[in-house]
Amino acid sequence: MRLLSVAAAVCLCLLAMFGALAGAPPAQPADTPPVSEPSGVKPLTPTPPSGDAAAKHAKRTACLKDAKAKKLVGAEKTSFLQKCIAAP
Repeated sequence: MRLLSVAAAVCLCLLAMFGALAGAPPAQPADTPPVSEPSGVKPLTPTPPSGDAAAKHAKRTACLKDAKAKKLVGAEKTSFLQKCIAAP
């Protein structure tokens, strides 16, 4: 039992040590210039949803509720949803 606890402690220490080494960023040689982003690349920024997308989502949700209330399944449900969403 004592040997098992010592072995577990050694494994945990080794795991922590190698985990710290794996998470460290690689060292960059001094003679290479730092890498910068190309000028044409824009950083990713979340775009707010447009009103049109929100309206489409609301209409689709309402159509899905109607289809569920009518207990439509399969091809009937698909056909109903297409007609309902396309309707003005």
